[in-house]
Amino acid sequence: MIMKYLASILFLILMSCGQRKKDREADHSQHEAASSVVEETIYTCPMHPQVQQKQPGTCPICQMELTPKVITKQLGADALQLTAQQMRLGNIQTDTIHSGMLGSQMILTGTLTSDLNQVSSMSIRVMGRVDRLYFKTTSTYLPKGARLLDLYSEELNSAKQEYLLALERKNTFRNETIINFDQLVSSAADKLRLWGVSDAQLRELARTRKVERLSPVYSTVGGYISALNVKEGDYLMEGASLLEVTNLSRVWVEVQLFAAQLRKIQPKAIVEVRLPDFPGRAFKGSFTFMNPEVNPATRVTLGRIELPNQGGLLRPGMPATVIVQNPAHRMLYLPVDAVIRDGKGASVWIQTAPAVFQSRMVTTGMEADDQIEISSGLRDGDVVVVKGAYLLNSEFIFKKGSNPMSGHKM
Repeated sequence: MIMKYLASILFLILMSCGQRKKDREADHSQHEAASSVVEETIYTCPMHPQVQQKQPGTCPICQMELTPKVITKQLGADALQLTAQQMRLGNIQTDTIHSGMLGSQMILTGTLTSDLNQVSSMSIRVMGRVDRLYFKTTSTYLPKGARLLDLYSEELNSAKQEYLLALERKNTFRNETIINFDQLVSSAADKLRLWGVSDAQLRELARTRKVERLSPVYSTVGGYISALNVKEGDYLMEGASLLEVTNLSRVWVEVQLFAAQLRKIQPKAIVEVRLPDFPGRAFKGSFTFMNPEVNPATRVTLGRIELPNQGGLLRPGMPATVIVQNPAHRMLYLPVDAVIRDGKGASVWIQTAPAVFQSRMVTTGMEADDQIEISSGLRDGDVVVVKGAYLLNSEFIFKKGSNPMSGHKM
């Protein structure tokens, strides 16, 4: 009898607990249903109900004052509603986005290199042996017209003898009209010029009437010797390369750019180059070349800036800091902290109703002074969360169990 009594009491207790659980679930469902509905005040015309707007005003049709009307909206699955206390504790701040003028600044690192358009080479024009070389090391400055080497060449000496013989015959047979000795002298002189003999050397040869065993070879280019391909005692064939020289009146600054940075550099961008070796000085230049190919392994490409080298202060190999200042233009922009960026892209939180927020995918552009350009995704006049965006993101994941960007199309 006692056992039956205890079993009845236990059954009644279990039934009571089950009912309380159902009541709590019902209350929770009612609370969720109530929180998924938001009230919004709009202004409409009694005579023309199709006229609706969010601010007070007059009807554009009949000019009557608009009357307020409270409507209820069902929140979507991607919307997030906060209480006044949550807004205050999270320091959620919003601002209306407007277009304005914004320019970007990008800081790059680079290295000074020689301007390959300023590199010249010199070759020998006649066969011979180098008897003496006057410039024997690279990085030495070679003035244009300087005596480079002394060459022993039997062919060149024979051509000089032919030139002197033509001059002698011209003087001996001055009155001879059958043979044109002027043409013979001119042909012999042209042959020597083709082999690198200058007009000054021809005049000296005609004055002395003596062929020296060694013929001096003068530099036809000027600059710093970057490659020396000859040494004393070498026997040179016609056309052999003697050296290469680099004129440093203009230099290049080569910078490495990631593929994502290319679109941020505008054609008319102002470039300022600063060198650690010259603190306080800035050199102005511009991009003259952008490599169209990107290294598939590093995703890096090469950009080139051309700088005049007044006074020869700039030397290849110097490190440089390049500041790219793009001109300001009108755009929509937000504080950098308002934009949430991850591997899927960029998004912001917009306010669709009082205390109701929705995540929206955006495309960003240039950045400057803690501001970021919004290329697409927002319109002028949208109310955007400028402080507390990451807290909204965390709250959405906590309540909904998913990332707010998961539903966006990439």
